[in-house]
Amino acid sequence: MNQKKKRKIIILLVAMLLFTGCTTTLKTEDKKVVKNPETGQSLTENILCKPTNKKVIELYEKNGVDLAAIPKCTEFNITSGGYEGLWTTFFVKPLAFIILFINKFIGQAGLSLILTSLGLRLVLYPITKKTAMQSELIKKAQPELNKLEKKYKDKNDQESIMKKSQEMTMIYKKYNINPFSSCLYSLIQLPLFIGFLEAINRVPALFEGTFLGLQLGTTPSVGLFNNGNFLYLILVLLVGVTTYLSFNLNKTTAQTENDPMKNMTNVMTGMIVIMGLFMSSALNIYWITTNLFTIIQNLIVKRSREVQ
Repeated sequence: MNQKKKRKIIILLVAMLLFTGCTTTLKTEDKKVVKNPETGQSLTENILCKPTNKKVIELYEKNGVDLAAIPKCTEFNITSGGYEGLWTTFFVKPLAFIILFINKFIGQAGLSLILTSLGLRLVLYPITKKTAMQSELIKKAQPELNKLEKKYKDKNDQESIMKKSQEMTMIYKKYNINPFSSCLYSLIQLPLFIGFLEAINRVPALFEGTFLGLQLGTTPSVGLFNNGNFLYLILVLLVGVTTYLSFNLNKTTAQTENDPMKNMTNVMTGMIVIMGLFMSSALNIYWITTNLFTIIQNLIVKRSREVQ
């Protein structure tokens, strides 16, 4: 991607962030993060709807949050709270509304979260499928790309750089590779991903629900070590396994034993597992759902390429 296009993408993302009403963590007067002692979850200050748990309500009121101005989760709609900037109004609130709307009919917050995340991924499927297909095409072209790298190794003069660029373009054209497709996917996927996470963080009804024996607001660290519920350990293990498989199916090159990319994948998976211990169960379930969708999607694309 040339520098001009890179700058346009960066400017667009920065402009979006300027309008972002990001999740704000609730803090005490001495700047300490307020946590729910029963679940270990850090409370969000700018919640979109009102909690019903009495102890949680007390924590909010004690730390200066006016809950009277906030609608009940059962009464929340896209226009609740008025206009709050482009980001919250057009990304976060609609996603939160969909989760709560589905929850009204099925009465299961965890399932409504899963259905909403799957629905979002299905909407993005035409784009994500093309991106996955591009990864498979790059794998196919990798031997020629490796030869090209060896051919121009240690050749940094202007003429060699131009020739290498021309030959790489020819390889991309031969295998029908569009180097900009992943950028388009990231440009669309990233705001929706962040918006979804914010919607989860700002909807108390999600954290007050349960799913398959898991309390959605409880972090696995508290659920496992304080409550002795090993279901939370299984949840974190599923995060690790699905993340690892998702990363490996998305790789564009074959990895050797000492490949730095393989080590990077292992490190990132380990970091996400550690993060999963301290994230709410709702966020972990969302992460697993999106990973599973990605895995299935990439297996379908991979099989379709093998058939061709």
